[in-house]
Amino acid sequence: MVKKEDVLKENQEKEWNISRNDFPPNFVFGVATSAYQIEGASKDGNRGASIWDAFSHMEGKIIDRSNGDVAVDHYHRYKEDIDLIAKLGFDAYRFSISWSRIFPDGLGAKVNEEGISFYSNIIDTLLEKGIQPYVTLYHWDLPLHLHESMGGWLNKEIVKYFEIYADTCFASFGDRVKNWITINEPLQTAVNGYDTGIFAPGRSQNSITEPYLVAHHQILAHAAAFSIYQSKYKDKQGGNIGLVLDCEWAEANSDKTEDKSAAARRLDFQLGWYLHPIYYGDYPEIMRKSLGDRLPKFTKEEKELVRSSLNFVGLNHYTSRFIAYATNSPEEGNFYKAQEMERIVNWEGGEVIGEKAASEWLYVVPWGIRKVLNYIAKTYNNPAIYVTENGMDDEENENTPLVEMLDDKLRVRYFKGYLSAVAQTIKDGADVRGYFAWSLLDNFEWAQGYTKRFGLVYVDYKNGLARHPKSSAYWFMRFLKSGEEKHDKED
Repeated sequence: MVKKEDVLKENQEKEWNISRNDFPPNFVFGVATSAYQIEGASKDGNRGASIWDAFSHMEGKIIDRSNGDVAVDHYHRYKEDIDLIAKLGFDAYRFSISWSRIFPDGLGAKVNEEGISFYSNIIDTLLEKGIQPYVTLYHWDLPLHLHESMGGWLNKEIVKYFEIYADTCFASFGDRVKNWITINEPLQTAVNGYDTGIFAPGRSQNSITEPYLVAHHQILAHAAAFSIYQSKYKDKQGGNIGLVLDCEWAEANSDKTEDKSAAARRLDFQLGWYLHPIYYGDYPEIMRKSLGDRLPKFTKEEKELVRSSLNFVGLNHYTSRFIAYATNSPEEGNFYKAQEMERIVNWEGGEVIGEKAASEWLYVVPWGIRKVLNYIAKTYNNPAIYVTENGMDDEENENTPLVEMLDDKLRVRYFKGYLSAVAQTIKDGADVRGYFAWSLLDNFEWAQGYTKRFGLVYVDYKNGLARHPKSSAYWFMRFLKSGEEKHDKED
């Protein structure tokens, strides 16, 4: 168990002095976004509706009654936004493609050329600026027609349609895109979409079984996309395919065996759910034991399809928790109750685990990212890893002067601490190859609407969606330039 005194001592000794030179020369630094959160233009360019269009227009689903119809209008302002990425000095940009811009009904019968053109223009603009595109195929915005006509992720047929969609993207963009992510945070879709119901499509009525069926089909869809890339495109295009998972670090709340077991179980339910089938051919034993027949079974052919179906692991990580064993878990949702654990935010003496961001779940715990990265390296044979999201949010407050909103001191401390921990992880021997800050822009934050701001760049929702870089953006600009002189000499 981590000791508070050790963490405080380490923080005091380091004072988070971090520079670009603390990372390998070829280490990738980028920023990340997703289509529904930033694009807007919900009916432009022959785009079809997604489940998030429907969900965000339902009464009571979004805290501020907002939606992504306009979002921050990246659809019309992508050149301005890419100029910002270039100005700040990032090497890479992770963005997602809206499935319903490519196939408005999701079925794959007729390609929407306007959607192809839009993303092709983004990719070309990035490359002109020397920025590498990292493209996510699915970031939660399933075409609505697929959900309404066949049950979406609940129907195994979805695997076929995702494969057609992925194939089309590889064929259209793969000459320029060399890093692909199939699915972003499948756990969030499975649990928040089909257990707690707080995300689209908002289902909770069959939460005993549906989250595991959804996850099963997402794993098969990921593997099918990987397989078609390997067979049709890998030799010619030479790209890599990854899967992005989210994980809070789970630190045992004490040295008691039951707390250590609960923490290990928590990690298996987050990471093992998806990585065990890929690396070991099946779900973790503890999930089988806890869930029984609720957890679907892979056929022999499916196990072969899924095994080794990635080139890198993407990790989205924001915060950490102490984990204690609990027979009657206070956590909401059947998925969490099955884990028999309680997530705790205080040290033994009562002090909070770290400074709190705006979201109730997000505390600043830099040591946690080092723990989870080393855990992945140790448990899954040291794969290539990219930190595909990492960041924190401020509360939207229209009464706070702009100059105060832009001076985001806590976010600067957050990035300093977490980047220092990532640099240390590389020294530990983990094969971490890149880091993407979440997010480039303030945007539509799912069920929280526009009440939370994760951006390096402030978006003025009241004044024409004007962009204003925050202190954290300028910190990154200085940080990324801090290694230029040394790397120029090495070249």
